[in-house]
Amino acid sequence: MRILLQRVTTAQVTVDGQVVGRIDPAAAGVPHGLLALVGVTHTDTEETAKSLADKTFRLRVLDGERSAADLNAPILVVSQFTLYANTAKGRRPSWNAAAPGPVAEPLIDAFAGALRDLGATVATGKFGAHMRIDLTNDGPVTVLLEG
Repeated sequence: MRILLQRVTTAQVTVDGQVVGRIDPAAAGVPHGLLALVGVTHTDTEETAKSLADKTFRLRVLDGERSAADLNAPILVVSQFTLYANTAKGRRPSWNAAAPGPVAEPLIDAFAGALRDLGATVATGKFGAHMRIDLTNDGPVTVLLEG
């Protein structure tokens, strides 16, 4: 599993002109939130999802070297199979390392559910949809987690 985390001041996901997921940290009284772009590969398990959810929630990349857990900062979770692009040969990426939808979707759900179980406020995108993501990356701070 790969998670590309971005520290954001705002983020939202739109599908077919409708906002399906949105975080507004300022409205929650915190300076930042996290956008988590999540890719799943064939060997990932629910344990992988839970472990990386804990890492995401406790990673100290927010204001004052604090975590989402410390600040009660919201997290927007968006599936992103393209994190497993293989660009080693040619100019057309291969997606063979990305898990297929029936494998990936439950693990994305498990990741978001594990964050909620930890106490996080979580919004999500829509699995398999063409999504437009609008965000304001702050810092910028972008971190890649792998499990």
